[in-house]
Amino acid sequence: MFTGIIEELGRIERVERSGDAARLTVRGPLVVSDAGHGDSIAVSGVCLTVVASDADTFTADVMAQTLTMSTLKDAAAGRAVNLERAAEVGDRLGGHIVQGHIDGTATVLAITPGSAWRVVRFSLDAALAPLVVDKGSIAVDGVSLTVSNISDAAAAEQWFEVSLIPETLVATTLGERVVGDRVNIETDILARHVARMFALQSAASAESVRSAS
Repeated sequence: MFTGIIEELGRIERVERSGDAARLTVRGPLVVSDAGHGDSIAVSGVCLTVVASDADTFTADVMAQTLTMSTLKDAAAGRAVNLERAAEVGDRLGGHIVQGHIDGTATVLAITPGSAWRVVRFSLDAALAPLVVDKGSIAVDGVSLTVSNISDAAAAEQWFEVSLIPETLVATTLGERVVGDRVNIETDILARHVARMFALQSAASAESVRSAS
């Protein structure tokens, strides 16, 4: 589990592709300072397992499904990434509960600058729209953010906005994003559980009606 509070801006050092999988080597001296084999590190929101590490880098394998669902599909040497170690029991939960199991990607639709901050609008897959609420939590490239605005439920194209403070712009890759860029998104785990329960209840009710008729 993670909190969405980025610890370090890392950089992809090497990408080794093999069939439908890949092995990434990422530079991040802070996050590897106490890393061991099998530890979890979130790379721009994607939970990866450390298979090797040294004083400055760690290596992790990425399977086909993860490549398909995330921006790691386009991973390349030199690319900056957000890094966070798994939370320890007793840590302060500065952000929100983030699993590192992303729901997919979103595209930057618009960026509105302020005097020292930015409002960024992202596309939102229709299937994920019910899981995103105004003033709710969402992880974008692993960064815990608060939704500052969302599209109308009846809108043909769904979107959400976040407001980025100066610290977020400097300390994460979100300060480099431009219109057209893709990012990894993870919706709130609580919203996902509620949606699943309602779906099961609805299916059970529909089955009861069919059985009674």
